Amino acid sequence: MAEQRRDTGDDGDDRGGREDAQGARGPGAPGAVERAWDELVATARRTVSDGLVVGTSGNVSVRVGDTVLVTPSGVPYDRLTSADVVAVDLDGRQLRGTLVPTSELPMHLAVYRTTGARAVVHTHAVHATAVSTLVPELPLIHYMSGALGGPVRVAPYATYGTQELAENMLRALADRSGCLLQNHGTVTYGTSLTQAYDRTAQLEWMCRVWLTASSVPGLTPNLLTQEQAEQAGERLRGYGQPG
Repeated sequence: MAEQRRDTGDDGDDRGGREDAQGARGPGAPGAVERAWDELVATARRTVSDGLVVGTSGNVSVRVGDTVLVTPSGVPYDRLTSADVVAVDLDGRQLRGTLVPTSELPMHLAVYRTTGARAVVHTHAVHATAVSTLVPELPLIHYMSGALGGPVRVAPYATYGTQELAENMLRALADRSGCLLQNHGTVTYGTSLTQAYDRTAQLEWMCRVWLTASSVPGLTPNLLTQEQAEQAGERLRGYGQPG
């Protein structure tokens, strides 16, 4: 699948990408990789403590210039130290570390090559995975779908770690910052690890709300219209403190 840079609708994404690439190009930027690795490990551990993954399922990555730091394959996050940095370039060539990168590396790199993402979080969150088995997209149960660009699509199933899965994911992510993977889990990205993680948590919460509401016998959840979701998305772009 030919990969093209897409406008994600988040003005900060591409601008942040250019600044980082100029200020911290490659794995040799003083301290940048080490700081990013520490934040990545903390985020990965949070996915476990918050119940979004079990064991070594799921993975996290962050981009520093043209270097991508990723969690290693099959290593419990509580065992990772500052000496365990795993770094690759945008073509997947390993730049740092001896541990094998996550098996979902093709998916992470596909996001970085086609968007202005600076961080990617992939989980096997329970409610989101359940929803991925039921519908082609998460119904508009809450206005926070606007924070992800609109209705959250479900990427068709493909074997984990394959290019097919990465391509299915990219189609589901078109004009979105998050999607579900059928019978698998979630993928979200952002301009930082904090933003990518928050989007994952919001997606799991929305899936839980929809499953809870739709399980009430004899009642059907009220859903938002596309227009209502878009209006919320516009307002959410200015949410929080300036700067």
